[in-house]
Amino acid sequence: MKKIIIGIMFFVAVLGCSQKEEQKSQPRFPGGCVQAGNPSNEERQLRDTLARNPKNVDAWTGLGDMLMDAKRFKEAVEAYQKSLEINPDNIDVRVDMGTCLRQSGKPDMAVLEYKKALQINPGHVNAHKNLAVVLGEDFKDYAGSIRELETAISLDPNAPDVAAMRQQIERWKQQTASK
Repeated sequence: MKKIIIGIMFFVAVLGCSQKEEQKSQPRFPGGCVQAGNPSNEERQLRDTLARNPKNVDAWTGLGDMLMDAKRFKEAVEAYQKSLEINPDNIDVRVDMGTCLRQSGKPDMAVLEYKKALQINPGHVNAHKNLAVVLGEDFKDYAGSIRELETAISLDPNAPDVAAMRQQIERWKQQTASK
């Protein structure tokens, strides 16, 4: 059991929220950790930009990224929602918002965001990986999670985390067999 938990923790770390499939077209705003109640200069700058121009999709996305990196997931979801109101087809934002929703205790809503991302681009590898994690870890839908990881592997067979994905598939197959 301990090996399974360690393996899952490793797998989740490999698929962590900071991993991006594609280089974002939006600018990344530099800065360290943004702690609740203690906004960084970068966060203040983004919020000032948004006060002047609330339709600035790059600023909403940058704020969401910054808040997600700081593990302020509920606030990140709000920023990502604003970004998606302006550009609903931004798959990376949808995937990141899904991750933040899961971290906020809303795995069902995370699944919906991953599925929306996959409707826009069925070949988005990270959406498949993240959907697999939520299905397996939160809903114990091992068959669904295996299917998602197999799809991710078929889409990117040379990904650096293929071995970890294959190991996770085997763990979930064992879970399915023990039911």
